[in-house]
Amino acid sequence: MLDELSKYGKVNVRHAYGNWKSEQLKGWEEQLHPLAIKPIQQFAYTTGKNATDAAMIIDAMDILYAGNVDAFALMTSDSDFTPLVMRLLAEGKLVYGFGAKKTPQPFVKACSQFIYTENLEKDEEDDDTEADLLAKRKLPRAKLRNDAGLVRLLRNAVAQSAEEDGWSNLSRVGQYISNNASFSPVNYGYKKLSDLIRASDLFAIEMRNGTLMYIRDARAK
Repeated sequence: MLDELSKYGKVNVRHAYGNWKSEQLKGWEEQLHPLAIKPIQQFAYTTGKNATDAAMIIDAMDILYAGNVDAFALMTSDSDFTPLVMRLLAEGKLVYGFGAKKTPQPFVKACSQFIYTENLEKDEEDDDTEADLLAKRKLPRAKLRNDAGLVRLLRNAVAQSAEEDGWSNLSRVGQYISNNASFSPVNYGYKKLSDLIRASDLFAIEMRNGTLMYIRDARAK
């Protein structure tokens, strides 16, 4: 998760919440320290009440009002955090979500970008690089084109970002998607949006000034 977040900025505040005295979390502290993640101890004061969730929400709001961060990342598969995400978004903050594929859709869709942790997992005995791992999970062209939700999202973003000549700057397409949906090319096995666009073969591509990618619907004449 930290490797993925490093693509977007510096991770200044790193907290992990739980009752670190419980057998269920035994061994986690040893994993957190090398990554400079601060374990926040939260005792289960009352049976049936999730004090850890409350502590995490309170800390998030404290950090928000301190005004020294641009984005938040939440690693949880609990949809109870959806109101927190919406509150952070209302304050103009980006929210990156990480969780298992069982994560309820309300939480997934609320985040600025949500990445399934299964797409980040690596076998400890596996020497594959990040590129190798993505290649193994990369969806082929046929599956990308058969994903109606993905196709609709991409085509709508391109149409809404189109300039007078009918072509859309890829950076504007990406910005439109970020503002309107929880999306990450990593969930499809691609490191960048441009790689996914090329693989889908849904759009005509034109490079301008050597580095700027412009695209338009391949169906357009």
